[in-house]
Amino acid sequence: MKRSEINAILEEGEAFIRAFGYHMPPFAAWSPDELRERVATDSAAIRAGDLGWDITDFGSGDFPRTGLFLFTVRNGSAEDLKQGRGMLYAEKIMIVRENQLTPMHHHIVKAEDIINRGGGDLVLELFNVAPDGSVDGESAVEVATDGRLRRLKAGEHLRLRPGESVTLLPHHWHAFWGEGGDVLVGEVSTVNDDRTDNIFRDPVGRFAAVEEDERPQRLLVSDYDNWLK
Repeated sequence: MKRSEINAILEEGEAFIRAFGYHMPPFAAWSPDELRERVATDSAAIRAGDLGWDITDFGSGDFPRTGLFLFTVRNGSAEDLKQGRGMLYAEKIMIVRENQLTPMHHHIVKAEDIINRGGGDLVLELFNVAPDGSVDGESAVEVATDGRLRRLKAGEHLRLRPGESVTLLPHHWHAFWGEGGDVLVGEVSTVNDDRTDNIFRDPVGRFAAVEEDERPQRLLVSDYDNWLK
C-alpha cells in the first residue's frame, strides 16, 4: 500500500468513527514525532502493547476488496495472561467496509466479542477448527450471540445487525465483511497479539507492505519497529 493511500484511509476512517459519536483516545491524534517523543518518556505502554492504528490489505494490493481498518485502544500483556492476573483484556475499534473481506482465520489464544456498533450489517462465515488445525467443513458451529446460543451449519453465514454481537473462541474459523454499508465494529477480547496469534487459512500478510510516497500523518502499529527505535 502507498503511504498516501493509508493517509487518505485514516482521514476517512476518523471521520466515519466520529460520525457515530465514538471518541478516540488522545494518542490517536499524535503525529509521528509526538508519538516518538511520548513513547520515549511517559507513554511506553503504547509501544509495548502495540496500541494504535493498523491499516492492512493483507498483502492483497486491493484494500477496498480485501482489507481492514483497526485501532487498538487498550491491550494487556502476555505475561499477565500467563499468570492469570492483571490486565487480561484488549479492546479495538474497527471499520469493515461494504463487501470488504477479512480473510478466513482463527486464533490460538484470543477469545473475542465482535460487536456491530453501527452502519451496515456485519456478516461472518464460520467453521470449526478440525483436530489437525484445518477448516472443518462438516461439524456444526456453536456460538453465543448476546447471551443466545446459536447452532449453525459449517460455513453458514451469521448476520450481525447494529447492536448485535458474537463471541468467537479460538476454535472458530471466521471471515467477515460488511453488507448494506460500511460497518463500525467493536472488539473486546483477551490479550491481543497480532504478530503471532493469527492463523490464516490461506497465505496472507497480516501487515501491509508500505511504499513511502509521502510522509505518514499517523504511525501504524507496523511502523513502530522502524520509527520508535
